[in-house]
Amino acid sequence: MSTTLTNPFAARPNRTRVGEAAVRWVLRLCAYLVLGCGAAVLANIVWKGAGTVFQTEPPFVNVRFFTQAPESLYVFDYEGRHYELGDREYRAFRAERGNPTIAAESYVYSAGGIFPAIAGTVLLVVGSMTIALALGVCAAIYLNEYARDSRRIRFVRLAIVNLAGVPSIVFGLFGFGLFVIFLGWNVSLLAGWFTLAFMVLPVVITASEESLKAVPKGFREGALALGATKWQTIRKNVLPYALPGILTSSILGIARVAGETAPIMFTAAYVIRDKLPWDVEHAADFVFQGVMALPYHIYVVSSKIPQNAYTERVQYGTALVFLLVVAATAAAAIVLRNRLRHRYRW
Repeated sequence: MSTTLTNPFAARPNRTRVGEAAVRWVLRLCAYLVLGCGAAVLANIVWKGAGTVFQTEPPFVNVRFFTQAPESLYVFDYEGRHYELGDREYRAFRAERGNPTIAAESYVYSAGGIFPAIAGTVLLVVGSMTIALALGVCAAIYLNEYARDSRRIRFVRLAIVNLAGVPSIVFGLFGFGLFVIFLGWNVSLLAGWFTLAFMVLPVVITASEESLKAVPKGFREGALALGATKWQTIRKNVLPYALPGILTSSILGIARVAGETAPIMFTAAYVIRDKLPWDVEHAADFVFQGVMALPYHIYVVSSKIPQNAYTERVQYGTALVFLLVVAATAAAAIVLRNRLRHRYRW
């Protein structure tokens, strides 16, 4: 008669283990639900926007949508044919035929492209993130490397954490009051840059400080023992190894800066602008002009004009391009971060 040996150390099912497994599955389902909702929204934008951004004939991309400014769309029938023409094409069409009387229906912002909005969005993101990283990294270096743990410094850190939760509309009103009115910058790139930079500054400071804390103290002590000054130690032995984490904060900042509408509608964004940002008479005028921006353009097309099938394709096409621009900018930051991480690995 054979006997089966059991492992005395094997896990035995009990109420605690069953409950833990149930909690794990609930958390897993919640994560899958969030991912599923995000994927559904993204798939809807791609499905409805692909018809505007792409085409079935070479070069398979709607070049006009990426290279032209927004125009009004004119829909009409003439001599038994149906026409859908942008504003410029419609005026040329009438001029060629002696300006006949045509019963055309017009749909604002439903023709042309979104190139001025793409250019304005990229300029706003690059300028604001440059300011935010410059100020944020300097503030993080001071707080982590120079400042002593005192009541004043703890208050500053608490203020930074609280600023991270302030709604974006508050930053927009702040920028409107300070930069647009008080400093007299008007609605301009410069006002938008500083408003967006101050909005994302708490995230940059917090992430940069944590990155500096993650650098081993031995790097600092070794440099100081060899006679390096405090600033030489930070610049040569600390900051390079903290750069990957600092760039992670820039990735988070890019996603927030690019998608904000409330701050720029008070400080930097125009509904429509014929000239491109670099079409200025004097170089100094470049920063003192307003620009179009993709999130504000989506807001205007979606809520400020009558909705129809023509505006819907512009809405989803612009949203798809906006996601691609944000993804490309974030991907560039990720590639740079990974290269620095590989270079300064310890």
